[in-house]
Order: sequence, then structure tokens, then C-alpha cells
Amino acid sequence: MKKIVLQIFLVISLFACKNDDDNANKNPLSQLPPKTQTGENTFGCLLDGEPFIPGGRINPLDCFYQFLDGEYYFSVQGSNRDRDGINRRISIGTENLELSEGTTYPLLEQEDGKANGTFFYGTFNSDTSINNTGELTITRLDTENQIISGTFWFDVIHPYTNEIAKIREGRFDMQYSR
Repeated sequence: MKKIVLQIFLVISLFACKNDDDNANKNPLSQLPPKTQTGENTFGCLLDGEPFIPGGRINPLDCFYQFLDGEYYFSVQGSNRDRDGINRRISIGTENLELSEGTTYPLLEQEDGKANGTFFYGTFNSDTSINNTGELTITRLDTENQIISGTFWFDVIHPYTNEIAKIREGRFDMQYSR
């Protein structure tokens, strides 16, 4: 009788266990790289609620912050392939805009003195605009060690489906080239 009670107790205990590891892996945010500021060369965001992590391509990450001909230019981008093998890239950039740590920049058109976001899908692309905007926040800018970190979000018209593509919870921590 004691064996049966013990066996029933063990079976009930096994089914009563809750495995939070399974739920953590299903959380899209937990799959993004952490928000660091030490030049870890990371980039990630949620694209329509799904994790977007660079990889699977030659040069899946790129970042530069340059001073050319008296003007500042910045670009950070990550690329990967979707389930169908189509190349995707998410990019944030500036033209003739000096960046400052702790500052938030609206992502608007790709114009002189502004910041913008772009989503590339195959051979098509779509940029932020007055109607579909976002924000870039520079959380660290270390020009001596060439480290730039930040967060971003933006909306664009999906270049293939013509629906709104929502890029959220974006973060990067990059060593940039000049």
C-alpha cells in the first residue's frame, strides 16, 4: 500500500511541476540580445512581434559613425533571412547630424540633418516618413573607444505586403568604424 501511495504522489508531483524555461523561450523579448553599452557588437529588435536577430549572411552586422567633409554620418544595420530565404535588413541612419549621448532623435525622412529607419525585404525597401515615424535614442557614444549603443523603434509600410511593419524594442551595442 505504501508503494502505491508513493507512486501516486510521484506521478502527481511530476505533473504539478511548472517549467518556466519553456515559457521564457517562447517570449520574443527574451530572445533579443541584452541592452548593453560595452561594444558587444549586438543588434536585435522585434519585427511584427517576432525576434529579428542578424545572421545567416555574409556581414550580417555593420556600423559606422563618420565625420566626412565637415558632416557627420551614422548607420547601423542588421540583416538575416526569413523562413522563405528572403533577405531582410533593418537599418537606422543619419545624414549630416552629429549624435549626442542621452539624446532621442525622431526617425523621419532620409534627409540632411535628420535620422531615419529603413526596412529592406528582398529587393524592396521602405523608409520612415512623416506618416510612419519612430525614435532612436543614443544611450552611449564613446568616440575614444568607438562604441555606440542605443535603442530604437519605428513603423514603415512593408515593402512587399504594403501593410504597416512594426519594428519594436530595438537595441544595438556596436563598435563602429570611422
